[in-house]
Amino acid sequence: MPEPGPRRRSRGIACAARDERESAAPDRTRKRADPAEAQPRRILPGAATLVVDVLAPCREWRRALPGAAAQCRRAARAAMALGAPAVDDAEISIVLGDDRLLRRLNGAWRGKDEATNVLSFPAQPAVRCPLPRVPGMARPFGDVVLAFETIRAEAAAQGKALADHLAHLVVHGVLHLLGFDHVAAVEARRMERLERRILAGLGIADPYLGSPVPHG
Repeated sequence: MPEPGPRRRSRGIACAARDERESAAPDRTRKRADPAEAQPRRILPGAATLVVDVLAPCREWRRALPGAAAQCRRAARAAMALGAPAVDDAEISIVLGDDRLLRRLNGAWRGKDEATNVLSFPAQPAVRCPLPRVPGMARPFGDVVLAFETIRAEAAAQGKALADHLAHLVVHGVLHLLGFDHVAAVEARRMERLERRILAGLGIADPYLGSPVPHG
């Protein structure tokens, strides 16, 4: 099976990283990581249509933060609610990985032999013109992959709770799936403003205040 990656892009998007590093590819026996190969999730009438799958191949996440999966779902739903309020049939995959995983993905998709805190692999061309929807099916919007060691080190260095820093990077990664970026200064400010709003709604302080996380 090929490495996880975007449906229409040739490389992943590195998100808000202090030291953008990455790690090894996910365990193919445990995870469907490529949205291009994924089959859309069937949705029952009247059921919630935002599906957030969380996989944790790195056991350290569960040891350090037992509520990591729930925090990821909470942050992803908040990001979708404000980042793409008109989208009501999305499926997102979040992988709680490690530096080894992110380094391998970073090398495979971005040509960088180093780890990073988070990578996003969009499955939709853009939130403004997503792929056609199929009635009763959730559209895959992509994968967000996170590195335990890098994120834990960043949280400690910045004096942040691990849960809060994880939520920020999930929000940041999901916004990338929706087409937000920070290449230009104007885009970066827009994205940061939205991140602040989303995190404030989750009761999390401004992540860029005092100890900003540089963008990659």
